[in-house]
Amino acid sequence: MNSDKTPRGPVDSSRVPRYAGPATFARLPRLDEVGTTDVAVVGVPFDAGVSYRPGARFGGNAIREASRLLRPYNPAQDASPFALAQVADAGDIAANPFDINEAVETIEGAADELLGTGARLMTLGGDHTIALPLLRAVARKHGPVALLHFDAHLDTWDTYFGAAYTHGTPFRRAVEEGILDTEALSHVGTRGPLYGKQDLTDDEKMGFGIVTSADVYRRGADEVADQLRQRIGDRPLYISVDIDCLDPAHAPGTGTPEAGGMTSRELLEILRGLASCHLVSADVVEVAPAYDHAEITSVAASHTAYELTTIMSRQIAEARAQ
Repeated sequence: MNSDKTPRGPVDSSRVPRYAGPATFARLPRLDEVGTTDVAVVGVPFDAGVSYRPGARFGGNAIREASRLLRPYNPAQDASPFALAQVADAGDIAANPFDINEAVETIEGAADELLGTGARLMTLGGDHTIALPLLRAVARKHGPVALLHFDAHLDTWDTYFGAAYTHGTPFRRAVEEGILDTEALSHVGTRGPLYGKQDLTDDEKMGFGIVTSADVYRRGADEVADQLRQRIGDRPLYISVDIDCLDPAHAPGTGTPEAGGMTSRELLEILRGLASCHLVSADVVEVAPAYDHAEITSVAASHTAYELTTIMSRQIAEARAQ
């Protein structure tokens, strides 16, 4: 989209009821309807890397369905994200469900192609395995990136059953491959039992800081966001949100739920507090709708993606105005 063109926004819900028509993200146009886009919302229906409950392959479409209720003005950020920049639904990256290595290559190649158009990615998973190929593609464009990883779990384990690429290993692989800026890495929302204390020792050696869900509860969203902003600075930032960072009361529809998590309000407030960070792409993963009820999880995920999209749209518009 050229800077002198007006972005094409969502279907007008005052004319077409929200429950009618195709379920693109936030009822936005498809990528093929606009030609080019500033922010590409793309699904990755892949969950062959899970270690417990499957089903996240259906997460992207569940998030899209829940996003029908999103509206074009975001009062929390005082922005109309779909008017500030072109945002479009790029459909799904179809990855081999039987071969993880091939799937990782496919996702990486498709992400390269989308990023090559100048778009930023808002990816809807899928399990957390997909973060590695996405980070590879983003790092090819921006160099090693800062990472904020919202999750109940570290996802820096070495292998599962001898497999190097799973939903519990993407960030160890990313550190090993040199695609993360190890001066600006942090987990947020971690909690629950581990295999051993060595898990924390290994994680620290990789450069990760940890903000547990208990830290968020005790210190509050504003203080946590301020700490994260200081750690990130002006580096290009990738945010990866595993929906299980939320307590199962707020996100029951996920593969590896852990008690004692953040509320959806805390997650959204922390993200809003990161609006000044240079967000180059993001993902929301591990929504498994088979374990959800009343769309609790997919609603939380759709609002999470909406806040992240708003941040990117605002920054794109600000850069064009300079």
